[in-house]
Amino acid sequence: MPATWRDLLPAPPSTAETVPLALGVELRRVLARTSSAWQPRRAETVTPRALSQRTDSLMVGLRPLMLSSGTGRWIKGDVSWDALRRPGGPYDARHARWFAELHSISREIRALGPFTDVSEWITLDTIGSALLWTHLEQAAALGVPIVGTTKHLRVTLASGAELTMVAEPAPRGELDLSAQVTIEGRPIDAARVRPVAHSGIYAFDVEPGMISLTVAPLVLGDAGRALLDATGSIRVPASEVGEFVRDHLPRIARRIEVVPRGGLALPAIGAPALIVGVGFRPEHTIDVRLEWEYAGLGRFPFGSDADRERDEAAETDLRARADAAWRASGIDAPPASQTLRGIEAAEFVARTVPALEAVDGVRIERAGASRRYTELTGDPEITVSTVESSDPDWFDLGVIVTIDGRRIPFAPLLTALTRRRTKLLLADGRYFSLGHPALDRLRELLDEAATLAEWETSPRINRHQVDLWADFEDLADEAEPAVSWRATAQGLRDVQRIEPTPVPTGLTAELRPYQRAGFDWLAFLWRHRLGGILADDMGLGKTLQMLSLILHAHEAGEHRPFLVVAPTSVLSVWRSEAERFAPGLRIETIAATRAKSGRAVGEVAASADVIITSYALLRLDAAEFGGVDWAALVLDEAQFVKNPQTKLHRAARDLRAPMTFAITGTPLENSLTELWALLSLTAPGLFPSARRFREQYVQPIERGKVPENEEGGPYRAARLARLRRRIRPLVLRRTKELVAPELPPKQEQELHIELAPAHRALYDTVLQRERQKVLGLLEDLDRNRFIVFRSLTLLRMLSLAPVLVDPDDAGVPSSKLDELLLRLREIVAEGHRTVVFSQFTSFLALVGRRLDAAGIPHTYLDGSTRHRERVIDEFRTGEAPVFLISLKAGGFGLTLTEADYVFLLDPWWNPAAEAQAVDRAHRIGQTRTVMVYRMVAAGTIEEKVMALQRRKARLFRAVLDDDGLFGQALEADDIRALLED
Repeated sequence: MPATWRDLLPAPPSTAETVPLALGVELRRVLARTSSAWQPRRAETVTPRALSQRTDSLMVGLRPLMLSSGTGRWIKGDVSWDALRRPGGPYDARHARWFAELHSISREIRALGPFTDVSEWITLDTIGSALLWTHLEQAAALGVPIVGTTKHLRVTLASGAELTMVAEPAPRGELDLSAQVTIEGRPIDAARVRPVAHSGIYAFDVEPGMISLTVAPLVLGDAGRALLDATGSIRVPASEVGEFVRDHLPRIARRIEVVPRGGLALPAIGAPALIVGVGFRPEHTIDVRLEWEYAGLGRFPFGSDADRERDEAAETDLRARADAAWRASGIDAPPASQTLRGIEAAEFVARTVPALEAVDGVRIERAGASRRYTELTGDPEITVSTVESSDPDWFDLGVIVTIDGRRIPFAPLLTALTRRRTKLLLADGRYFSLGHPALDRLRELLDEAATLAEWETSPRINRHQVDLWADFEDLADEAEPAVSWRATAQGLRDVQRIEPTPVPTGLTAELRPYQRAGFDWLAFLWRHRLGGILADDMGLGKTLQMLSLILHAHEAGEHRPFLVVAPTSVLSVWRSEAERFAPGLRIETIAATRAKSGRAVGEVAASADVIITSYALLRLDAAEFGGVDWAALVLDEAQFVKNPQTKLHRAARDLRAPMTFAITGTPLENSLTELWALLSLTAPGLFPSARRFREQYVQPIERGKVPENEEGGPYRAARLARLRRRIRPLVLRRTKELVAPELPPKQEQELHIELAPAHRALYDTVLQRERQKVLGLLEDLDRNRFIVFRSLTLLRMLSLAPVLVDPDDAGVPSSKLDELLLRLREIVAEGHRTVVFSQFTSFLALVGRRLDAAGIPHTYLDGSTRHRERVIDEFRTGEAPVFLISLKAGGFGLTLTEADYVFLLDPWWNPAAEAQAVDRAHRIGQTRTVMVYRMVAAGTIEEKVMALQRRKARLFRAVLDDDGLFGQALEADDIRALLED
């Protein structure tokens, strides 16, 4: 039957009448065997008369008794141990359980008893469990009386007893040892006391017609048991008294109290000693073992509990003093035995062993070839130096640390620092702490300088790592740079006060003050064989500044050609600018591969001062360009090589050019890794490891996951400050607001366009479908990137006009297109010229058709436009007041200062790309206020793109413009945000 809630209730008391029980106690004598030695010995009840005549062979038997219903006396009846251990029966259940437990205790630790009927009797004398006495005490509370089985036996359960040994001289120089017993403070004749195993005693006495039996708990050792078993005194022969008193009595005295008489003097009990064994092994390894030692007793395990032979109080006191010495030495007290290695072994021998030796009662025992260890405690003195190496861009970095006059080998020190160890043990046994602030700072600088895997023999520092070298000098007590390194370092440190360089005589332009400063900076880098990044805002004349450097180099005797690599659409701009401002330079443009043109790059370069080519051709003809010795490499719009995994980046890296200059207004667009990619070309070795750059800068700055790494967190701010400090000498960035105050203002406005009802319904339907698909793919964004971005692109196109996605939706109007036409009619009517940018050429085509229908002249430029210059001239001359440009084709390489209105039809999550587009009109030469309109479809993915764009803009400003906070790269979380409700 299954259990119910009623089974949880206690059983109701039985209404049936039960039979009470009592514990019967009987003093018995074991009878001698009458026949076979194998026959069990029998026992008989002892009477008062018999006991007064003989007290040998006594034992106490226990049995259950039941109350007679007729006489009211305790009788044997039909109760037995077996009957009480069986369930059921007429007896009180609590009494039966108590007897069953007593039966179990009697057999827990028990010797065989003498009785033949073991089912009827239990022998008290042989019950060895200490639980017996607690169990007997519970009998009264349960109403189980303890009674004699005969009328002439009275039984008493006492609470406790005491046993001492009396030692007194005997005749003829002998020594008598006898027991002295008290029960509850009352003296008892020891001859009438018998042991109950090792846990108690019973005492008997004879009165007229009555035997008094008292049982009591008493812990008996071997000595106490032997005394009671003797039933009299134990005599020590005279010839053995000396040995007994000297060697054995102290040990016995630890187990039982000894009372000397007759002028006998007990020897003093020896105090314990703590033995600390130290075994020395090779390779800075020691074995430590602790033991207690007593004179005359031997040794005992350290962790064992003190028995009666040992002095627990003395051990506790000595251990406390030893532990205090241990802790004072700076090391936690070890267990009874252990093995210590390395720095732990050294500290134990140098600090703990002397502290323990000073403790009274502790003795050190050494084994094996002992070693001496010494701690160096002085402040570290650090010397750093750079030594010329076979690579002109690299110098071997020497670091010498001296403590207390001892020069520390650099290899183990470097290993210990990079592995974040707290102390270092040297081969000669000296050791020291690595927690000193100077060594902490040294660890940080070495971490930044390089990793162990990147050093073949010793640390190295690159010529570009001048700020890092300055940190080493600040740390060191003495610095010894190499001669050439000193020149480079001093020059870069003084980057804020660069000496002016005469403007080249062949330059036909007048440099503005900030352009002159940029030229001085480039010439300074040229003198020191260093590359750099010219990251001025669009429209500040970066091309002119670089042409000034090229002229300066050739007028100073440089005969090798410069290689300028730029986007295809900018090649003509570079040539025209060079012919205009540096007519003395021999300019050659390579616009086709050798396979098509039949001209080898080396042949063209032999008769030119400047070779201009495209990124596409550099990638396709990498071997051709790699075979020429160039004076320098110039990468215009250098964001084209921001991905170090591409063939283009590797082709630029492998060119034989002693230095590289990157020209770009956007050295980073999405992530700091793009900045690292450019610096790996322009300043190789500044951050030698991409992995280390990610760990040191990208992860804590862009992807802070803990509170101190969040925006405004101190660790993040420190990393940002360090990054800015490292790149400062090699990156020049000026904004138009800073250096060109004569520029007219630029007013920017976001136009939020509400979708038409039909357009809104269609967009929301597609959004729900694409959201479910994309969110399931973001766990593995790298693998599903194409599908994810296809969905994002679809939503962006749908935000512009449904017909871009499905021709069948041509009838659904585009609110953004209607708003654009409304504004363009007014702008053109007022005589202004406008540039209209979009990511999507298909949408620009729609705009073009609407302009045609409205009778508004316009021109168009995208990547497929063949007559680029003619199209641009149509706009500049005013024939077409509206210029439709794809963002990719017209985001750079154009000067359109004729325009004073700019429309961005669809936002892009890269704010730098939009900024470049706007700067086609807002640049040097512009005289009117530039109005910029960003058209955003309300309630669509475009609003989420704007939020992401603002966050990414902070990344650029934080590194290059101001001390703002960093944003994040476009990752799975960004895409989730784009698709949120």
